[in-house]
Amino acid sequence: MSLPGVVLVGARGFGLHHRANIDRLVAAGVCGLTAVVDPTLGTETDGGVPVVTDVAAAARVGSVDVVVVAAPIGAHLPLALAALEAGADVLLEKPPVTTRAALATLLDAADRSGRVVQVGFQSLGSHAIPALRSGELVGAVRSAAAVGTWTRNQAYWDRSAWAGRRRFGGVDVLDGVVTNPLAHAVATALALVGCRRADQVARVEVELYRANAIEGDDTSAVRVTTTAGLEATAALTLCAPSEVLPTVRVRGTTGAATLGYTTDEVTVDGVTRDLGRTDLLENLLAHRSRGDELLVPLESTGTFVEVLEAVRATEPVQIDHPWVTGEGEGPERRPLVADVEAIVDRAADQRALFSEVGAPWAHTTRDEVLQELLVDGTPVATMLDGAGTIATSSPRPYLHPVRTLRGTTVSAHHPPDHDWHCGVGFAIPDLDGVNCWGGRTYVHGEGYVWRDDHGSADVPHAELHGHALQQEVVWRGPDRAVTLHEDRSLAWRAVDRGWELTWSSSFRTPGDAVVHLGGPGSNGRVGAGYGGFFWRFPPCADITVRTADATGEDAVHGSVAPWIEWSAVFDGAPAAVRLEALDHRDPWFVRAAEYPAIGSALAWSEPAIVCPGIPLVRSFRATVTD
Repeated sequence: MSLPGVVLVGARGFGLHHRANIDRLVAAGVCGLTAVVDPTLGTETDGGVPVVTDVAAAARVGSVDVVVVAAPIGAHLPLALAALEAGADVLLEKPPVTTRAALATLLDAADRSGRVVQVGFQSLGSHAIPALRSGELVGAVRSAAAVGTWTRNQAYWDRSAWAGRRRFGGVDVLDGVVTNPLAHAVATALALVGCRRADQVARVEVELYRANAIEGDDTSAVRVTTTAGLEATAALTLCAPSEVLPTVRVRGTTGAATLGYTTDEVTVDGVTRDLGRTDLLENLLAHRSRGDELLVPLESTGTFVEVLEAVRATEPVQIDHPWVTGEGEGPERRPLVADVEAIVDRAADQRALFSEVGAPWAHTTRDEVLQELLVDGTPVATMLDGAGTIATSSPRPYLHPVRTLRGTTVSAHHPPDHDWHCGVGFAIPDLDGVNCWGGRTYVHGEGYVWRDDHGSADVPHAELHGHALQQEVVWRGPDRAVTLHEDRSLAWRAVDRGWELTWSSSFRTPGDAVVHLGGPGSNGRVGAGYGGFFWRFPPCADITVRTADATGEDAVHGSVAPWIEWSAVFDGAPAAVRLEALDHRDPWFVRAAEYPAIGSALAWSEPAIVCPGIPLVRSFRATVTD
């Protein structure tokens, strides 16, 4: 009988681990390695094994019985589907997919093909899990709390284009601590309480935070309550001062144990035993040859995918700057969250979320919707109150998401490079000494420095009249004292090929004093005249920014023109925003190379002045088209 042929998809990164394991099994006479699929290799062979373009090409080289997929997360679904279509069984790296719908698609494909998918949660091959589940060590398991305190530097997040991203190439990848580096911690805790299928989940709670400049999460807490009333939790960080082997704390009806899931060591009453594990590829091959039960069949990851659904529905919150310090430079630089090890320990011990154990950076307030903007019944923008914004990003009301009529999102909020960039709206870097923009404050001669000077804005009153919204906006200092009043009006309607938003802000003083509205430009930083009406775009490609007289970032930035237009491809869809200045001639502010944004510079080189009884008005018309 010929040996089963294995194809490895993804030969670098974690694929190197799979290659070493396959080579071990080949040497043991368990299987053969037919081919390697990896477009980055650029060679005809890899260690003497043919390198081919895809699974179909591998079939022309030799037998394709098992396909091991160790590719980027966004490619998992199409590669697994192709392997099943080729008639192969699949060992698919974790997470198998990132959405409930994708899991259903893959389960259906496996069922139709008559083949199986084993998911690469290697820790679930540990013999410690059935030993703990048996009741002999700690009685019936009541809870499992995963603890992970790791550290990752900038080089880790620079390792690939999708690293740290929540969405990449039009696909949800959700790369973060829960999904990827410490995903085994979550999956192991779930397995220990016997919660593996989606129908065994009663509730999923997550708190996601980030200290790194990434879209995803790096410091997060998860709590899953099962339909049987058991709890699986995880307290995880990649921002600890040192890396400690992760563990799962197990509580049972008669005792407690600690499982080192990377080492398969179980400690009960001070005694540690190494229980070993079964390799998942060996298990899959044994399933083929003699019918052994799969250790991690695709359907058993349903609960983990439910956790990912909760992650997908929750935006990570930036950890406020007083609680984060940096260490190292360049690729070695890494953020450290103050006292994070103790906070993780408390969360695990109490089976709690970070906010429940007093983490000082745990910001759990979420934005509330103040108004939905509809054009012919189609939602095109949402006015949020800004409550989800952390203090040093200057909470304020703003529009997000802003969409085209076909649903393409053309705004971003809390991007990893500048957490204080909030959709579409007004922000003022220097309101008589109050930072109502967010982030560091520019001080001439010192640069950008952290100061306790952050203000906020709220909406105490609003009125809706058809497709027109009037809001009273109150701008406040750090002590909540009123620094400025704004009478804001928005109107929206359908126009040819898109829709139109008219925005007008009338600023007035709270008393008899003159109020100065400034920013870095008016405070001495030449060319940095941001502040005023600002539109932050999401990641986009093929950018063209222009006015009637100039094209390109360098030419348009700082220019004065009646309108500015930004066109680009957003998540695969082309769209454009044209912004007109209606009652003023402030210079345009443009960023394209560093980040995508346009704005109208209220204080390009001099502060704007609001005098008592004389409102300062800025009005704009934006046209949004597909």
